[in-house]
Amino acid sequence: MGIEIISMLHAGFRCGPSKEDVDQAQEFYGGLLGLEIDQKRPEIPGIPGFWTNLKPGDRSQQLHVMGASGASPVARSNQEDPTRVHLAFAVKDLASARDELQKKKIKFWEYKALVGNASTQIFFEDPFGNVIEIQQTKN
Repeated sequence: MGIEIISMLHAGFRCGPSKEDVDQAQEFYGGLLGLEIDQKRPEIPGIPGFWTNLKPGDRSQQLHVMGASGASPVARSNQEDPTRVHLAFAVKDLASARDELQKKKIKFWEYKALVGNASTQIFFEDPFGNVIEIQQTKN
């Protein structure tokens, strides 16, 4: 049956963790590329950065830029780190998606809502080491 994807939520990228690194990344993505900086990004302890909206005023598709070098403060290991470059998708049913991953014997790791009222986030790698994040949206 597979995992039922509803939409793409964000792409997650890294920049360095210093204020200067974050400012430089913000100038690149917000200045050069003209992406709107999302002023509603919550404070994430240990992970500086910013979010941009791909369409002005629309938070449904974003770019998340996270300041990290090596393993981030929330990483469980170098592999299990939500600041790794990744694509995030909304799924219809997170529990059935988890069951599908288990059935296919795909290793995954979970974080309970790192920010705000987000659902649990499940991370796993594709066969080539690219990180995928899935979560269930409230809609």
